[in-house]
Amino acid sequence: MSSKLPLFDSPAIEALLEIISDGIWFWHADTGYVYRSPSWYLMLGHNPHSLENSVFTWESVIHSDDYPRVMKHFEQYINGDSDKYEIEYRCITSSGRPLWIKDSGLIVDRDADGMVLRMMGAHKDIDALKHLDELNTYKKQSLQKIIDSRTQELTRLNKVLAAKAAEAERNATTDYLTSLSNRFNFEQRLESEISRAQRFREPLSLVVMDLDRFKQVNDRHGHPTGDKVLISVGEVLRNKLRQIDVASRWGGDEFALLLPNTSLDHALSVAEKLRTAIHSELAPLGLNISASFGVVELLKDEPQIDFMRRADNALYESKNAGRNKVSVGN
Repeated sequence: MSSKLPLFDSPAIEALLEIISDGIWFWHADTGYVYRSPSWYLMLGHNPHSLENSVFTWESVIHSDDYPRVMKHFEQYINGDSDKYEIEYRCITSSGRPLWIKDSGLIVDRDADGMVLRMMGAHKDIDALKHLDELNTYKKQSLQKIIDSRTQELTRLNKVLAAKAAEAERNATTDYLTSLSNRFNFEQRLESEISRAQRFREPLSLVVMDLDRFKQVNDRHGHPTGDKVLISVGEVLRNKLRQIDVASRWGGDEFALLLPNTSLDHALSVAEKLRTAIHSELAPLGLNISASFGVVELLKDEPQIDFMRRADNALYESKNAGRNKVSVGN
């Protein structure tokens, strides 16, 4: 025998979300807005509603080792390749500690083309259960002795490995002169950001730039002066861009900038600010340095090669128009 659910008004729903221990979330895919209940924030050690209401917030708290597995499972579900979204993974709390959660979700609305419009779900804290399972495997042994010994050894090894990994990552992903992303790392990030933008239907803009008549700087003043110019440009880009943006030295005096969740109009504004900043902040070098820019926004289902080609064409337009300009790609 079934019974009717009571009618909930907005205050009642808000009160319900306040007392539910699980972290409840609602994703409006058509607008990109994500609501998270107060319990979601408290579970991860944050003040309620203190983080951005977007998918970036969710992605930023997923443990890096678990991220590919979570995204694969999520895509399988929203693409209809799996009939259930339920997965366990680690999230990073405000203190930096990993916390095991169970993430369950359900699509509640699609458009006429089958694209997800709304999805809701819950994050459940299962950290204690996970650690209990680990302890049970050692129930016949001296737990304290094992834990102390393993903790000391793992701490030592983690410090060594972390230092080596950090150094290796810097060498593999960073341009030695400007400390910006190198070309190899940028191409990898470009591929992943295109996938992310298409998955969540978020805007993604690309800016390519190079320094005007840079060869003359090297010829007249020498390569050490040219290196100072490149280092200064790298500092301008790091200071003027957001943390989620990717600034790369593409090669020589060419640079590429990847701007996630950024529309074409906003990207044009960013490029114009950079053009002005490079010209003014490098003025003390006495070299009259300027830069030309090409700006594009990712089109629906656009291949990576076409995305880059349009940006390069826009840069050539700026060069042909007299340099020290910002042009939009077609």
